[in-house]
Amino acid sequence: MKLPYKLKKWHLAIKIIPILMVIFVLKLLFHNFKLEYISLNALFTSLIAATTFLLGFLITGVISDYKESEKIPGDMAAGLEALYDEIYILDKNKGNEATKRFIIFHNDFLKSIVDWFYRKEKTRSILAKLHKMDDYFAEIENIIQPNFLTRMKNEQASIRRMVVRVDNIRDLSFVQSAYAIVEALAFFVIFGLLILTVEPFYEALFFTLLVSFLMVYMIFLIKDLDNPFDYSGHGDGGTEVSIKPICDLIERLGI
Repeated sequence: MKLPYKLKKWHLAIKIIPILMVIFVLKLLFHNFKLEYISLNALFTSLIAATTFLLGFLITGVISDYKESEKIPGDMAAGLEALYDEIYILDKNKGNEATKRFIIFHNDFLKSIVDWFYRKEKTRSILAKLHKMDDYFAEIENIIQPNFLTRMKNEQASIRRMVVRVDNIRDLSFVQSAYAIVEALAFFVIFGLLILTVEPFYEALFFTLLVSFLMVYMIFLIKDLDNPFDYSGHGDGGTEVSIKPICDLIERLGI
C-alpha cells in the first residue's frame, strides 16, 4: 500500500501497531491469570540498558553506510551527465554514425539504471552494458582527443564502482550476529515486561507498551536503514535513498 507523502515518516509506527496490539493482549492475559512473577530490580534495568547500548551500536554502524549511500545517486547522475556532455560536444563538432549510436546507447543506459535501482534489471546486465561502452569508445577513438577519451573512461570506471557498491550494500546486511543478539535481548526485555509486577496495573501496561514500541521501532528502523536501496513498493518506506538526481537528468535530457 502506497502511503501519502506526509504519512511516510510514520510508516514504521503504523507497521508495528499489530505487534503492539499482540503485546497489549498478552499483558492483559498475564495480569488476569496472575502470571506476573518478577518484580522490578537493578538486573532488569541493566538488561534494558544493555539492549539500548546495542541498538545504539547498530544504528551507528548502519548510519555511516547510509550517509555514504546518499551520495551515490547524485555522483552517478553527475558522471552520466559528464559522459553525455563529452559525446554531445563530439557529435556537434565531428559527428558521425558512431557518435549518434553512442548517444542512443547512453540514453537507454540511463533508463536501465533506474530499472536496476527498482530491481527490474539485474546487476550483471548493467555491468555488461558498461563493458559494451568500450565498443563505442573504440569507434570514436580516431575522432576524439585522447584526454577527452580518458575522461570518459574515468567516468565509466567511476560508475562501475558505484554500481558494484550499491549491489554490495543492498545484498549484504550489517553484522548478522549483532542483529541476532539485539533481537534476542529485545525479546527477553519484552517478555520480562509481560511477567513484571508493577502497581498500579495501568502503569505496568503503559511502560510495557512504551518500551516495547521503542525497541521494536528501533530494530525495524535499523533494518530499513541497513538497505537504503530497497525500493520495493516504490520506496513507500521513506528511508530509501532518493534517486531523484538520475530522474532529473533523464527529464533534462528529454529521454
